[in-house]
Amino acid sequence: MNLNTAERAAVLVEALPYIQNYTGKVVVIKYGGNAMINEDLKLQVMEDIVMLHLVGVHVVLVHGGGPDISGMLKRVGKESVFKDGLRVTDKETMEIAQMVLAGKTNKNLVNLLEVKGGKAMGISGIDGQMIKAEMNDPDLGYVGKITEVNVQPIRDLIEKGYIPVVSTIGCDDDGNVYNINADTAAARIAGAMQAERLITMTDIAGILADKDDPDSVIPCIDIEDAKQLFTNGVISGGMIPKVECCIEAIIEGVERVTILDGRVPHALLMETLTNEGAGTMVVREK
Repeated sequence: MNLNTAERAAVLVEALPYIQNYTGKVVVIKYGGNAMINEDLKLQVMEDIVMLHLVGVHVVLVHGGGPDISGMLKRVGKESVFKDGLRVTDKETMEIAQMVLAGKTNKNLVNLLEVKGGKAMGISGIDGQMIKAEMNDPDLGYVGKITEVNVQPIRDLIEKGYIPVVSTIGCDDDGNVYNINADTAAARIAGAMQAERLITMTDIAGILADKDDPDSVIPCIDIEDAKQLFTNGVISGGMIPKVECCIEAIIEGVERVTILDGRVPHALLMETLTNEGAGTMVVREK
């Protein structure tokens, strides 16, 4: 879309109230999984994050990296095993997951943010014992259940002007390391920081009234709506834990949570700085 100078100015003026609303506020963005695969879209997400950062939004980027882990396991000849949608994580798999998430995936995102003009710093949940965890299910191995979140390292980075980029690895007092679900980690971090928004980016359009119709996106639900949609089976499969994390974040004090369609170009800016959206917003009460 080609805009002349006057039209570009008009767009900026229309965004002003939204910029004023979010300046100085914390927005936690969960980014990971299949939403990260398309490199062109990834660059646009990084541009959106840098844009929000430069207008004064305190963006916290929390990421997973399941496809990256699966790719590395395949390269070393180790099979990926899943149970109920969760990766079975033995000691060797956990070492690879830590290497990939805290190393390759995290630093690639930091590098892209820096290339786009941002100021970013990568950390993992191990740093400062930010995410403390325990084994959730012995059959799953080192898949962690969060027991405590310490967001002071994130606050310190924001105070110094950085975009914190958090890889979702946890630890316990005995030195064990755990793979943490990124949706869960983002919800807990957003709640602990009393964030204005939690935006979880995914590769689907949002919550669908009809799972076979991608145009049947439900634009907004509250907690009571969610309970009914669980009962009716509208929220099912992999969407169940995502919505549960949304509700947990709201209960912890986050104002609004959005399940955002990360396949839409510049979806983050549409969601935060315009009246448009690209997914489903979850609120405490309509």
